[in-house]
Amino acid sequence: MKVGCVKEIKNNENRVGLTPDNVKAYVRAGHEVLIQKGAGLGSGFTDEQYEAAGAQILSTARQVWSKSEMIVKVKEPLEPEYKLMKKDQILFTYLHLAADKAQTDALLERQVKGVAYETLVERDGSLPLLIPMSQIAGRLSIQEGAKYLEKTFGGEGVLLAGVPGTPKANVVILGAGTVGTNACKIAVGMGANVTIIDINLKRLEYLDEIFGSRIQTLVSTDANIENAVKEADLVIGSVLIPGKSAPKLFKKAYLKEMKPGAVFVDVAVDQGGCGETTHATTHDDPIFVVDGVVHYCVGNMPGAVPRTSTIALTNATLRYGLQIANLGLEKACQANPCIYSAINTYAGKLTCKNVADSFEDYEYTDIRTLF
Repeated sequence: MKVGCVKEIKNNENRVGLTPDNVKAYVRAGHEVLIQKGAGLGSGFTDEQYEAAGAQILSTARQVWSKSEMIVKVKEPLEPEYKLMKKDQILFTYLHLAADKAQTDALLERQVKGVAYETLVERDGSLPLLIPMSQIAGRLSIQEGAKYLEKTFGGEGVLLAGVPGTPKANVVILGAGTVGTNACKIAVGMGANVTIIDINLKRLEYLDEIFGSRIQTLVSTDANIENAVKEADLVIGSVLIPGKSAPKLFKKAYLKEMKPGAVFVDVAVDQGGCGETTHATTHDDPIFVVDGVVHYCVGNMPGAVPRTSTIALTNATLRYGLQIANLGLEKACQANPCIYSAINTYAGKLTCKNVADSFEDYEYTDIRTLF
């Protein structure tokens, strides 16, 4: 199979879909790998390294898209890339369609086989292609939140850990999944007072066993969230329903009750965000303020640490990408039925139920009925 990888064009997105080591693996398996010139530079990988691994370097993204049977990316295609996609081309990347009607329409219209990292579910119920970026985003959320609590960045001027004789900052984390757990780990390590809220009692029990008296766990109710954020200096939104729009747990009404200069980091922004006041921002312009609360809603947070992110992501995606390249998408699904769950679009049909449920005018088609 001809496997292509292009330079990401999303704002400040320096990750890349394939590393030189990944290229070696595809080439050894008998595939041809096409890399856009400069695609890996943001993550520290040179064209020479890709060539030494066996890749062919092409000058433009258009050339890579036109010659490839499968495109391996990091982020969803943006509007300038829609016209480059071909019928029956496999697109293996994060898609996050529930928050992106224009992209959904483009994939359906161009009959692309859209295989989404974020909806691939393993037999044990885990999300192996989302976990590494969720780990990074969770840890980054505290790092970024701590920065924007500084007065010079618009925050209230509070140090997360405090110092002897001063109060520690209060951190509230909405959601105790991978993002929330990693945010909790860093916040506890920095010495903050941490409250983590989730609907899953077993998950809260697990975190209570790990962190003990260093955290407060609460069941997710409107009352518990409202009461917690009133005293919060930093709120982390880390709620996820795979493929579906995130629930709006962080209400606009809460903002007027919060401390002026408190910070809200919405890691769920790729899925529409879990805050009623959320809208996507970029690394160039990461924050906005509503009712005195600083909002950080960057849609590609791990892009800030591209070297770490690229290696972590491709460690997870490589084996699935090789299965698809070796067998073709259809036979790969038969060999590994978990791949069915990653297919969001196929032959002009929307094949992810959670995505379809997020829109009013889309019909869901079971992928297993199509091949």
